[in-house]
Amino acid sequence: MEKQIRILFVCYGNICRSPMAEYILRSRVAGLELGESVLVDSAATSAEETGNPVHPRTAAILDTLGIDCSAKRARQMQRSDYEAYDYLIGMDRMNVADMRRIAGGDPDGKICRLLDFAANPRDIADPWYTGDFDATYTDVCAGCDALLKRLKEQRLVIPAAVRVCHVQMR
Repeated sequence: MEKQIRILFVCYGNICRSPMAEYILRSRVAGLELGESVLVDSAATSAEETGNPVHPRTAAILDTLGIDCSAKRARQMQRSDYEAYDYLIGMDRMNVADMRRIAGGDPDGKICRLLDFAANPRDIADPWYTGDFDATYTDVCAGCDALLKRLKEQRLVIPAAVRVCHVQMR
């Protein structure tokens, strides 16, 4: 059985950017028929929104894509998440600094920003402050696509159709 890749997206409150990334990547993974080979979750660096649902404007964007996030509730990242996940991906530099503090460091180099995988690495602005959820969506999609591309290049994830062809050729 293939090793499961475990990805945790993190933002400040876990109600806007990180759940958007979680559900966008889950959707992309499902479209590639990767099955259970990729596990995706999200969390916050703060306890401020713990237990709250996804922000209505994030939920509305996901809803237009046919993605239901109604069961998602914000949770805070824990130190134990560092060992539980292969990638801990923040949305901005402040998230990354807070994630390293929560994790007690980053000795395995697992913590980075989502757009560090893209051609133009940068922070993803928090729509809680900017009000621009569409720009956040565009950046999150670019980051998720770049992350999946990197995982495929590293042969860490292989779509089901490719796995089937490989098995049949043996």
